[in-house]
Amino acid sequence: MNKIFAGIFACALVLGAPSCGDDFLEEDAGHLISDGLLKTPEGVEQMVGGLYADIRWWGGYEWAYGTTLYGCDEFTVAGSNCAEPWNDYTANFSALNWSGTTGDAKNNPAIDAIWNQMYFGISTANLLISSEDIMPASIHDRALGEAYFLRGYNYLRLFGQYGGVILQTKPAEVVGGQVKRNYKRASEEEVLNQIIDDFKHAYELIPADNNWVYYAWTKYTAAHFYAKALLYRQSERCADWNSKYPKKADLDLAIQLCDEVMTNRPLETDYNNLYAHWTGTDCATEKSKEILMAIPHNEGSTSGRYGNRTYNYFNPQFSNFAGGYVQRGQYIGGMDFQRCRPTEYAYNVFDNVNDSRLWKTFKTVYGYNDYKAPDVMKKAGCPTGKEPKLGDPGIMFILNKKGTDVTSTHGTIGRAGEQHKFVYPQNVGPAQWGDKWVPNVLPLYIGENYEMDKHGASGDPNTCNFYCGINKTEDGTRTAEKGDSHRDITLARTGETYLIKAECQVRNGDDAGALATINALRARAAYKSGEDREAYEDGSQAFNGDRTNSTATAITAKKNKEEDGTQMSNQKAYEYSYIKKNTYCISTGQTAPAGGWPASDLTISDWSNLPEEDKAILDKIGVDATSLEGKIHFIMNERTRELLGEWNRWEELSRTKTLVKRAKAFNTRAAANIQDHHNLRPIPQTFIDGLLDDNGNNLTPEAKAAMQNPGY
Repeated sequence: MNKIFAGIFACALVLGAPSCGDDFLEEDAGHLISDGLLKTPEGVEQMVGGLYADIRWWGGYEWAYGTTLYGCDEFTVAGSNCAEPWNDYTANFSALNWSGTTGDAKNNPAIDAIWNQMYFGISTANLLISSEDIMPASIHDRALGEAYFLRGYNYLRLFGQYGGVILQTKPAEVVGGQVKRNYKRASEEEVLNQIIDDFKHAYELIPADNNWVYYAWTKYTAAHFYAKALLYRQSERCADWNSKYPKKADLDLAIQLCDEVMTNRPLETDYNNLYAHWTGTDCATEKSKEILMAIPHNEGSTSGRYGNRTYNYFNPQFSNFAGGYVQRGQYIGGMDFQRCRPTEYAYNVFDNVNDSRLWKTFKTVYGYNDYKAPDVMKKAGCPTGKEPKLGDPGIMFILNKKGTDVTSTHGTIGRAGEQHKFVYPQNVGPAQWGDKWVPNVLPLYIGENYEMDKHGASGDPNTCNFYCGINKTEDGTRTAEKGDSHRDITLARTGETYLIKAECQVRNGDDAGALATINALRARAAYKSGEDREAYEDGSQAFNGDRTNSTATAITAKKNKEEDGTQMSNQKAYEYSYIKKNTYCISTGQTAPAGGWPASDLTISDWSNLPEEDKAILDKIGVDATSLEGKIHFIMNERTRELLGEWNRWEELSRTKTLVKRAKAFNTRAAANIQDHHNLRPIPQTFIDGLLDDNGNNLTPEAKAAMQNPGY
């Protein structure tokens, strides 16, 4: 019983780290420790630090993507079946915790994982809020505001996933050693109103210049989420009851809050500054004014249960399909666990000529880093005399548009296990690649046919492990192939604030204002005059970043061999692997002008003249671009372009009731099973089974059913 209720009751966060886990024994033990801490200023500081430790959970395991990115329109399952129920909505996705018996499926995120962890943080926040009177004056407002913020944030995540949940705003009662077990679910309205109230308190209490640590939440962090919660109240998920709250008042206030954030925490001038320029722990990228909330990590605090594991989830499985031409290791910024495979929509939503976010988000080239003899290459299809050298492309993704065909002039495509003769053309893109065979090469399209899911090792498009992934979590500071990442994980930034404001404006009837807000964000995404459109970088560069990786001189653990047969160092493997060029030219058919690249323009003139990419998407969904529904869907498209992979997609689609329609249109694995009731997650059966009624009896089957969300 103590394990069942571990999440909802007291769990102290001592010295900035969770103090309870699967071996939690005494429900009141957390109180004994926490109350002692709260008697001293130093103890209060430690408890406040625990608020920040709580959010590290989000990036620590497979739930990071399973609960936030799977089952939507942007990503689907690759070759790994880990978290498959969260994407496919199969019978295994239910109120019961499930894990497979073989392979990656054994790591399927538990259905009660979010429920339990969010209440851990809520418990700590409640202890701090209830101890307001003994907080040192020097930190009183800030500490109290941070406690309100975490409670509001954790309830927002619970609300987004489950709807109405248990509202616990005071430390849990323990009487005679027994914990309370007769909880009732609050309504969605009650929970969201509590969230709004908590964020309002946080906004009023946390200072604008809260800089006790660089990642500290500020007034503007609270303003961002306060605005988001107000928008939530006026969204489709709340349509059954939100008419009693004046729409204009909520939206006007949200817009005002967004303006405050946008003024004081401005956008980076270059999208690359957010992710690609990452050069090591606590570097300038992590201290960007645009970042409003991040999960903090560094080399001294990433060990244990809640390290940063997100670098595992976005890369294709190159160690499997690449034929050994690209070996994995810490010298490549990401591991190839092949969890999150972009859908056709995720590529096609971008203007591949003018939108720099496509080329600054997707990793289109991996360097050839393990020598293969000419006869080995010939067996794979390499024409004589066209053999690549170490450091040339070993894997290449061509992000072309439907109706184009790179194979007609450059040869057949495929992976190393498929005979193919693709030779990179001369005078297109980087000169050093010209007239050389590419061991693994895959375009999005050959003519009208989508190819990106047809060349995986399994041969099944539903389990394809050969695809172009995104780079926002790459980390070249890892000192072991599977070691924890040292970089922070962004949970909120001003780029999203623009989209919150634009959606509020649309819902407020200010179409022109919304378009102006969106165009301001798209201006950052456009190429600047003289900007090199073929340039590429990601966090792999941290291997030689602020300080060289400590494993640089070590011999690689894999089979990376030089041409003379000697095994190379990690440093050499890094130099061969990390290529600072992309496939822009061959993908778009563009050629670099003699005088340098001109600026691009992503301005949208009016709602009836959206970009071709958006027109095609809205046509497939079957909505009118000029209707409110069409404008919301357009904003969801822009969210993809700006925020792809940033840990909130499922909740945004659920909030706007666009989840089912978009998953059916763009996620082939989810389409067969997703239904309207999947807009909410099931309440964990472990929690329901532990409840008692007011008379101390186990709940009847009817009472248990009443606690559960419809459809489960």
